[in-house]
Amino acid sequence: MGERVEYRIAPITGRAALKWIAETHRHLPKLQGALFAVSVKRGDELVGVATAGNPARVWQGTGRFVITRCAALPGLPPVVGKNGDEYPAPVCSMLLKAICRAGRELGYSEAWTYTLPDEGGASLRAAGFEYQGETAGGEHSRISRPRNPAVRPEPKGRWVNYLRRERLAA
Repeated sequence: MGERVEYRIAPITGRAALKWIAETHRHLPKLQGALFAVSVKRGDELVGVATAGNPARVWQGTGRFVITRCAALPGLPPVVGKNGDEYPAPVCSMLLKAICRAGRELGYSEAWTYTLPDEGGASLRAAGFEYQGETAGGEHSRISRPRNPAVRPEPKGRWVNYLRRERLAA
């Protein structure tokens, strides 16, 4: 049986979370801004962060926010249950739940996020998210507003967590 490992939610500034993401995120280290952020620590070590950002312009002011990153260090020690069984480190689920609680307390009604095709979504389901289907993917650039090429233009999985009982109109 492994040693007892404890993870805990901790406060973090948006700036500190962005710095940590730039140093550790495996496929999208660059992120511009954060409305708010949460972290998970193991002892004094920062082992994961999640950031919230503004949704697409059409959704701004509608009570929705987007979880722009949820990242944890790889290879974290598992937790030991009361029965002695070991379970994977719950860092991503903890981050997702915490950022949704913070969003709800700030008055948001929905949290949205997206996953890559090779990401299963177990942490999202554990945190109360519902799968909404796949996006079309593609580039962000338009004739009227040129952009740099997308880093990951493939279709993504779209997820929502309804933070309040009443749901927003589409």
